[in-house]
Amino acid sequence: MSRPSVAELRPVVHPPGVKDRRSGEHWAGRMYMREVSLRVDRYLVNTRVTPNQVTYVMTLAGALAAPALLVPGVWGAVLGVVMVQLYLLFDCVDGELARWKKQYSLSGVYLDRVAAYLCDAAVLVGLGLRAADIWGEGRIDWLWAFLGTLAALGAILIKAETDLVGVARHQGGLPPVKEAASEPRSSGMALARKAAAALKFHRLILGIEASLVILVVAVVDAIAGGLFYTRLTVAVMAGIALLQTLLHLVSVLASSRLK
Repeated sequence: MSRPSVAELRPVVHPPGVKDRRSGEHWAGRMYMREVSLRVDRYLVNTRVTPNQVTYVMTLAGALAAPALLVPGVWGAVLGVVMVQLYLLFDCVDGELARWKKQYSLSGVYLDRVAAYLCDAAVLVGLGLRAADIWGEGRIDWLWAFLGTLAALGAILIKAETDLVGVARHQGGLPPVKEAASEPRSSGMALARKAAAALKFHRLILGIEASLVILVVAVVDAIAGGLFYTRLTVAVMAGIALLQTLLHLVSVLASSRLK
């Protein structure tokens, strides 16, 4: 069976709204990865590969970001970025393959969320261990590993706070939440939410953005010598994670999502 062309694939695997989802599509997907994934789809749609199998590969790629970051120097940071980009690629491919083959499953949705949790956590834990300098000649400073793990916990809790809205509504017999319900009822909270969204500082603890920041910081540390900027980044990300966990919880409670 001949491979479908990109033009044949696009209207099926990229139906209207896929790239425009406010909370479901990453900027990197819209900017370039959806075009890359289309080229990969061509080689998979006529095989026995299932969407869930692609999701397993995606999960593995995300998890491997942590050990990749343990490689000293800039090359470890490069490997971390590669692993996260592979995670993003397969995150696009699994859904596109499901649309083409019409193979949808709740287990696929569940596995996708698990992978998202794992990738963000792996990058931040890997950053913390990298800052601890576990392969260095001096004493391992576990404080940085602790702060990296703390940042990872915060990243997971933020995602959980969002996902648990759906759990709470389901258990309360309510329909899925609408996008408009995310707006805080208080005008002051609404303004604060818009300010936070404009600054986008919370994105620094997401796996894709964090891996790119780690690469930049690794280059700076290679020039300056030492791990000062890597360790500063760990401390900043831990602070952002804790602050964002609290702010996001308040935002959920102050909105109509649980009404």
